[in-house]
Amino acid sequence: MPTDYTDDLRLAHVLADDADSITESRFRSLDLHVMSKPDLTPVTDADQAVEESIRRTLSRVRSRDAITGEEQGSTGHSQRRWIIDPIDGTKNFVRGVPVWATLISLVVDDEVVLGVVSAPLLQRRWWASTGNGAWTGRSLLKATRCQVSDVRRLEDASLSYASLSGWEERDRLDDFQSLMRRCWRTRAYGDFWSYMLLAEGAVDLAAEPELEVYDMAALDVIVREAGGRFTSLDGTDGPFGGNALASNGHLHEAALAFLGALPDDDDDPDWRRSGPGSVSDLRLHRPRD
Repeated sequence: MPTDYTDDLRLAHVLADDADSITESRFRSLDLHVMSKPDLTPVTDADQAVEESIRRTLSRVRSRDAITGEEQGSTGHSQRRWIIDPIDGTKNFVRGVPVWATLISLVVDDEVVLGVVSAPLLQRRWWASTGNGAWTGRSLLKATRCQVSDVRRLEDASLSYASLSGWEERDRLDDFQSLMRRCWRTRAYGDFWSYMLLAEGAVDLAAEPELEVYDMAALDVIVREAGGRFTSLDGTDGPFGGNALASNGHLHEAALAFLGALPDDDDDPDWRRSGPGSVSDLRLHRPRD
């Protein structure tokens, strides 16, 4: 019988509310402090403040749970792990583009069991928990159910992605462009937005060649609970493979035929190799933003 994560989902909404308060107050602020990480991607004082706020609350109300965050890495060892991306779309945030969100998820025994994506400047929030569907709205009490599309041919499909540079860096640009040419429409909505549009049925496919678990975990459960499929590019289910293909389910195998598995990267460990609970020892790699 499925475990009831209602209390955890309510907590995730509280965490998202707190995050929204911080990000909205710092967006387009004249004194926003922007720094560069070692990989030259940006991080702001808002990113750091959001993650610190979420960690502080979790340490108080879920003290036994482990946490993985983009800015502070992994802490604790538990079969229950919260995964946080304080601002997905930091480059947008820095440049004043309002398409960014806070991503919060809970992983139990290597399965994402709930996720919340909160985009306050879009006045949108999406969430899901295992067995309870995917939803969008302003609150748990004012929500509309998400459902993926029923498109069954690539020629009729809308494909979204973040950018072409990652595919080029992995020497897979030709493969990705072949898929693009087969699809009816392609747009670079990017980041979380591609996957939430997919969950709502507005987009049929989304793919990216390099992502972190904190980029994907919340998206994974929302797409699945909306009736879609979320895998790595080798077809392995879940958000732990370092890249992503999401679809309405009908188009997944056809898209995989174009993209297939990316070449092995010696720096990327198999996060599932150590069995249940291995998510507690995730090694974080280069983030997309």
